Amino acid sequence: MRWWHAAVVFVGALCLWSCSAPMVQTVPTPTSVPIPPQIVNLGEVQPLVPITTTLTLTGVRDALQVQIRDASGTAVFSQTVTPLDDQTLLTLVPMGMPGVATVTIEHAGTTLLSAPLYTLNPQSTIVTDDPVFTNVFTQTVGFLQKSVRSFTLNNRRVQGYRSPDNPLLWLRDHVYQGRGFRYIEPDVKSLLEAFRDAQRPDGSLPDWLDMPELAVEAGRKEVEADVEFLFAQGVYEAWQMSGDDAWMRQMLPAVQRALVYTTSDPVRWDAKRGLIRRPYTIDMWDFSYGPTTKNPTTGVDAPRHWIDDQTIWGTFHGDNTGLIQALRMTAMMENAAADERAAKAHRSQANGIQKRVNKLSWNGAFFQHFVPEDPKITIPGVDMTSQLSLSNAYALNRGVVDGIAAQAILATYYQRGLANPAIILPWYSIDPPFPAYAYGMAGRKGEKPGEYVNGGIMPLVGGELARGAFTYSADVFGFDILQHYDVLINRFGGSYLWYYPNGQPGISGPDTLPTDGWGAAAMLGALMEGAAGVMDAGTAYHSVKLSPRWFASRVHSAHVVARYPASQGYVAYDWLANDHQLTITTTGSGSLLAMTIPLPESVTHATVVFDGHPAPKAFIWIKNRPYVFIKTTGLTHTVQITW
Repeated sequence: MRWWHAAVVFVGALCLWSCSAPMVQTVPTPTSVPIPPQIVNLGEVQPLVPITTTLTLTGVRDALQVQIRDASGTAVFSQTVTPLDDQTLLTLVPMGMPGVATVTIEHAGTTLLSAPLYTLNPQSTIVTDDPVFTNVFTQTVGFLQKSVRSFTLNNRRVQGYRSPDNPLLWLRDHVYQGRGFRYIEPDVKSLLEAFRDAQRPDGSLPDWLDMPELAVEAGRKEVEADVEFLFAQGVYEAWQMSGDDAWMRQMLPAVQRALVYTTSDPVRWDAKRGLIRRPYTIDMWDFSYGPTTKNPTTGVDAPRHWIDDQTIWGTFHGDNTGLIQALRMTAMMENAAADERAAKAHRSQANGIQKRVNKLSWNGAFFQHFVPEDPKITIPGVDMTSQLSLSNAYALNRGVVDGIAAQAILATYYQRGLANPAIILPWYSIDPPFPAYAYGMAGRKGEKPGEYVNGGIMPLVGGELARGAFTYSADVFGFDILQHYDVLINRFGGSYLWYYPNGQPGISGPDTLPTDGWGAAAMLGALMEGAAGVMDAGTAYHSVKLSPRWFASRVHSAHVVARYPASQGYVAYDWLANDHQLTITTTGSGSLLAMTIPLPESVTHATVVFDGHPAPKAFIWIKNRPYVFIKTTGLTHTVQITW
């Protein structure tokens, strides 16, 4: 246990080790003029980071009762101490709820002092003794901060996260970046409210919002079929970050209308298959198969963003796995809103879609990219059954695959990387890519194999693969991806939406950012939820699942804080591992905690002490791997494990 894991240490002015701290000289005063007790307020502090203050209490050498309460009034420390001098140093570790913590000092039943001591204002961070993961956290946060954009729309401020290669605020790019901006962004609602306000009478939504400063009106690429489920996902995740039940209930009708549209409109819904349909695009992207043609509205040469009589229709797996997740998220919101009938219907609908998309698209190793409605459709130079598209990585994290299927997807990416030494990383947008000019891009990137989404390498894929790897016990693979991302961003001093197979950055046009927030968010999600193992099992970190996986890396010490600035919710822990011992100290704002800690595979038995008491049943085996499992109330605890 670190010396400072004891919550408070009182040190007299003459104690040897305190000599490094500046001593305050006590000025003698007449005994007839007593000096009132004083304590130095420490201002804003961070959880689990030791702090020291000075208590001035003249002439008292008797036992004192010292208690610290957090902002909720919960005692986070209580102890009897005896001062050795008029001035006493207090060293403590902030814990508990964010806000102002108060110290109370009593003597013989009389309160001598009750005063604010510090303001706990947690800020998300990851600091490890391996600088790779500290750097990945710092860099991804920085990339996201450069992707944020705000403007005034209809007399209201709107803030969101822009596309890495387009200055507009697209719903798709914003929602996917929520995997990362949840840790730094207080405004998680305004963009979703603006999209709700732009919802059409049939329940459909635009791809992007009005941008008055650029004279751009809201619009949608006709070929897109995922906007509605992304809206549902965005609302759910904003609710999770904020914990705002009233706001969620206000947004829920718009979510429900969007889902009705996407599962009933004949343009978007294949009633025969019972699945979402779309034109033959590359994964979720917004241009369909065929040569460059003239836009029917503008007459300008352009990729095929529209639907016409040449459109090839079919089923893309990612639309449907995303819809399954969105339906289940909506059901959770409906349960919280006491609409159990609607929740049950949406869960049933999700289960049915999952069975149908598995039957149609799952090939035993991954989801087939596209299944045309016309079985006679073929693409010259393309084996449709072998193409691995990027939404397979997303499927790992949408609750639509079991452990066997997840391992198969991970193995497919890994094995294809080994089989192709010419590619720097197996973060394929699609593999194998389409032949040159199968997709006409009017001279833009993507017409040739290895460009953009036609076989380019994308950090957003790597991040989703890493998060899935941690979820399905492929921890070494997950850490390997994070380490390679660190190399990539250090090599070029930034992060791009896509790279050529040889590792050179892809520049799609003048609006391309070297600070790709989409890929950064995916990597940050993998780092925080996967490696650090902080999972929100409810809203605002009220209920937390904690599963740190640092043993699969070179990390021996880690300080982790996951904070939602949109709420008071946070989780913090310190991890300290030696050869045969692990100590974890946790705190946070929530009330429920389940810890599942994977141990080194060589461990055959372990002794567990939880908050100073033996926990003989905490050591368990899961699929032949050793773990410590503890379920408890509150988030402030200490676990010591020896083996």
